[in-house]
Amino acid sequence: MSAYFSYYLTGFIMLPVFIFALLCQLKVKSAFSKYSHITNKRGMTGADAAYKLLMLNGITDVKIKRISGRLTDYYDPKAKEICLSDDVFNSRSVAAIGVACHEAGHACQHAQGYAPLKIRNAVIPVTQIGSFLGVPLALIGMILYSEPIIYAGIILYGAVAFFQLVTLPVEFNASRRALQTIEAHGFLDNEEYKGAKSVLKAAALTYVAALASALGTLLRLFLIISRGNRN
Repeated sequence: MSAYFSYYLTGFIMLPVFIFALLCQLKVKSAFSKYSHITNKRGMTGADAAYKLLMLNGITDVKIKRISGRLTDYYDPKAKEICLSDDVFNSRSVAAIGVACHEAGHACQHAQGYAPLKIRNAVIPVTQIGSFLGVPLALIGMILYSEPIIYAGIILYGAVAFFQLVTLPVEFNASRRALQTIEAHGFLDNEEYKGAKSVLKAAALTYVAALASALGTLLRLFLIISRGNRN
């Protein structure tokens, strides 16, 4: 009975997490789509906004470049590049200003030595290994009745959960920097600002969903392993 209970419990854990993650993705796509059709009154492009935010913070060694894709924007700390997607780089939409300033916020974090960003960057190599090998290694350890292999897998996947946890303050802080600059320096008017804020708030939820997914997987792994040990 306990084995069946553990099996169904793992499903009950992951189902709401999956639904939440799906809703978050739909929300961010909906918000971006809505505000990508509203042009800001100042006529700034995403690249203009990112550049201005950098200048306001005295950052002159970061490049801004265009990349392909939709919602593929990111900041590369190694190359010191803000990479803006097709829908952001030359776009004059409210959504583009919000997204571009968010990525510029990451560049400011990097320049100022923001501690959570340093921690996140430091654990990336372990996270890449953990996301690929963590769960399979733990399950292989269970099949082989090898506790060291089991716990090695759990530790590796635990790094993934830790990465998602430390990602939250990094992303929230970047959005806060972006919105403060947008408001303080009049990048957008009041109504446009609310639109940019909606886009960034929706995007922030996707990181909450990623953390929930990682923690859910970790808990599910513990339940499967404890069930195997009882059997």
